[in-house]
Amino acid sequence: MAAIRLTKEFSFEMAHTLAGYDGPCREIHGHSYKLFVTVKGEPVADAAEPKYGMVMDFGELKRIVGRLIVDRYDHALVMRATADNGELIRTLRGNYAKIEVVDYQPTCENMVARFAAAIEKELPAGVELFSIRLHETATSFAEWFRSDNR
Repeated sequence: MAAIRLTKEFSFEMAHTLAGYDGPCREIHGHSYKLFVTVKGEPVADAAEPKYGMVMDFGELKRIVGRLIVDRYDHALVMRATADNGELIRTLRGNYAKIEVVDYQPTCENMVARFAAAIEKELPAGVELFSIRLHETATSFAEWFRSDNR
């Protein structure tokens, strides 16, 4: 059977700040993110199987990415933990529910790599993550490809 790629698109709104950055993105600001997740596999060949003809149920991919990425980051403020911002983080968490503190600079590049690592662990047997594209704006995006990361 042929190898097939499936892609599902996701959207979420997220704010972030780039601690220590020397440009305007040092300030808290937000983006309307578009996330494209592409998986690869062979369609199920057994006509007796409920997923006959499918590489993966789009609904299952939606549940995985929804739980790991969209539910966590939609309408969240993402910040890198630094030696200087502990008090700010405590204050924000005291007032807002969706403050995500991470151990990396929350750039588009770093987030796409982290998202790939999380999604890969959850895919069913026989399905591999092929690529992820994360648009931070309509014209700016970062991409991760399995073939570049073996």
